[in-house]
Amino acid sequence: MTVASSGRPADAGALAAALLTRCAFPPPGSEVDCAVSGGADSLAMLVLAVSAGCRATAVHVDHALRTGSAEEAAVVERAARAVGTRFLTVRAPVPEGPNLEARARAVRRAALPAGALTGHTADDQAETVILNLVRGGGLDGLAGIAPGPTKPILRLRRADTRAVCAAEGLEPVVDESNADPSYRRNRIRHELLPLLDDIARRDVAAVVARQAELIRGDVELLDELAAGIDPTDGRSLSAAPAALARRAVRRWLRAAGGEEAHPPDAATVERVLDVARHEALATDVGGGWRVARTGGRLRLVPPGSGGE
Repeated sequence: MTVASSGRPADAGALAAALLTRCAFPPPGSEVDCAVSGGADSLAMLVLAVSAGCRATAVHVDHALRTGSAEEAAVVERAARAVGTRFLTVRAPVPEGPNLEARARAVRRAALPAGALTGHTADDQAETVILNLVRGGGLDGLAGIAPGPTKPILRLRRADTRAVCAAEGLEPVVDESNADPSYRRNRIRHELLPLLDDIARRDVAAVVARQAELIRGDVELLDELAAGIDPTDGRSLSAAPAALARRAVRRWLRAAGGEEAHPPDAATVERVLDVARHEALATDVGGGWRVARTGGRLRLVPPGSGGE
């Protein structure tokens, strides 16, 4: 095997250089925090950040959900040492309650440094779009994961990230929960997408990810047109074209839920418009939140407030 002057196999450097043309890392010399679970996607992101010339720190969040979580942190630490980056581990237990995935995601988001890079790939994008489709997430849902500086490898495939790990001699952590069929995303990944590939006789995940990029352009234009509508003004909402009124409501609800909140589904948006049209006094919008109307104005009522 040919070895480059850096000590890495030459084919590893060539692979990284080729993949970086599809990535969106900040300029060389930038300080970046990389959220690294130990899986192939996040390990590859760390490698590629270094290859892009970034000064990276591998940040591992230990939720202590599995007995082997300490070893997962060790895997990340060894990988960080191998590629010459700093390593930081944060212990962030997940509190009891329903929807483990959502609770773990919220805890992880709070534990990570602001602006931390995450290893979402085009395969994650396709799965997210399909999940949003079956939820009724409208155009926002079909646009999937928003690209941006914190999603540098969104155009890569899982096959790419596995290839990076293999070329670098890194052994990723295998998260057994990713095979658990009780999670809807896993059934889409392991059952639905392979079936669609067979039916369409093509790589459907790639098609869905490309469609998400196209739809996002339409979403951004509609958002500009809806920006002048006050979603708390029932009269303005009722008078606006339905498509723009729906967008104004979606933007409002999603902003209240935070950057990573799921797009509100179509039924929720329609219920809010019913409130604006005086066809209902208040409605549930998920997570214990409600939208209520007083004197023609709509307001978000937080969980447990008891306000109407």
